[in-house]
Amino acid sequence: MRVVIMGCGRVGSSLAAAMERRGHEVSIIDRNPSAFARLGDGFRGQTIVGVGFDRDVLTRAGIERADAFAAVSSGDNSNIIAARVARETFDVERVVARIYDAKRAEVYERLGIPTVATVPWTTERFVSALGEASTTTEWRDPSGTLAIAQLEIHESWIGTNVVKFQELTGARIAFINRVGHPVLPEARTVLQQDDVVFGAVVLDNLAETRALVSAPLSGE
Repeated sequence: MRVVIMGCGRVGSSLAAAMERRGHEVSIIDRNPSAFARLGDGFRGQTIVGVGFDRDVLTRAGIERADAFAAVSSGDNSNIIAARVARETFDVERVVARIYDAKRAEVYERLGIPTVATVPWTTERFVSALGEASTTTEWRDPSGTLAIAQLEIHESWIGTNVVKFQELTGARIAFINRVGHPVLPEARTVLQQDDVVFGAVVLDNLAETRALVSAPLSGE
């Protein structure tokens, strides 16, 4: 896969290294040539000096052949403009933008631009590290209406099959982490002790679904 990244700060350089370790071809853009020092001597990808939403700069970075584009500079406006150019002008399939303003991030999600809202994401990581249940989702569709999220299941749900689970909750089990291994459930799959359950849920119903499955199963 060819990946183009805009912004060679801490996030961009880390992302570039991570994608390269996975065997992908990486190009990274930054207006400050000294920023590329963060990549280290082992970086084998392409570095381009310029403004990341400039079409000529993107073309030099190989955007016309790119499978993915990440806008992770320090500026919300620059990231969104670049993401929209990559999506709308160059038809890049996978586009994501880093956004500091959570309210703006929600708007752009609904426009079909997946975003990472830095402050809420960091807050939730701290919440999780302090032992509290996180309210974040693992994935949201571009319209912002459907989420895949980890669900904390009360022990009384153990033994419930996935069909019954869906009937009772309206949520569909997307996958289960069972003893460290992912399981794609079938109709006959039943929940077991210590399963980590990830459900596909309409986002507006997520809080209600989490409350339902964390409580004892009706009749228990």
